[in-house]
Amino acid sequence: IFLQPDLGMAMCIGVIFLVTMMVGGASFRQLAGVLFASLATVYVVLQFHLIKEYQMNRLLSFIKPDLDPLGSGYSLLQSKIAIGSGQFVGRGLLSGTQTNLKFVPAHHTDFIFSVVGEELGFIGATLLLLLFGILIWRAFKVATTARDQFGTLLAVGIITMFMFQILINVGMTMGIMPVTGLTLPFMSFGGSSLMVNFLAVGLLLNVGIRRLPKT
Repeated sequence: IFLQPDLGMAMCIGVIFLVTMMVGGASFRQLAGVLFASLATVYVVLQFHLIKEYQMNRLLSFIKPDLDPLGSGYSLLQSKIAIGSGQFVGRGLLSGTQTNLKFVPAHHTDFIFSVVGEELGFIGATLLLLLFGILIWRAFKVATTARDQFGTLLAVGIITMFMFQILINVGMTMGIMPVTGLTLPFMSFGGSSLMVNFLAVGLLLNVGIRRLPKT
């Protein structure tokens, strides 16, 4: 996945692996080993320039967006302008100028939250995050009431996937996370992303309805 290259999804899978290990009862030595291996991998990637140039530019633009305002920092700057212009109640559905006039690239995929912020404002963005919060809360209930450890670990992995994607996607549109290219669950355009999210919810429901022990 990293060699595709898809750094964001590779990071997501790494976080899922680490959290699942923690919940599964891994020892401190095992977790430390995974953390050391992860840091060593990052060092090798940076030392031997295995990361793509555009990926490095994204990281640099996250640290200093004004470094290349018409290049790698353009999407981030325009996204922040779009979200800020929405103010409290937004400009109105389908009335956003930054997104409809395509000042924000990939506003239908990676930067879909910019559209929400501009057109629906603080209220709409907060409502969306509240709905995500309800999804995560219900998923946690499934994880804690699962019939066996496998069901718990499966639910925890799905929860981590959703939380990581939401955190990174929403954060990158506001400039508090680096731009990676992760989609916003159930919001970003893309059939494969939507299908995977629905399959994940289906797995959660499957674990939930089998929470009672066998008789």
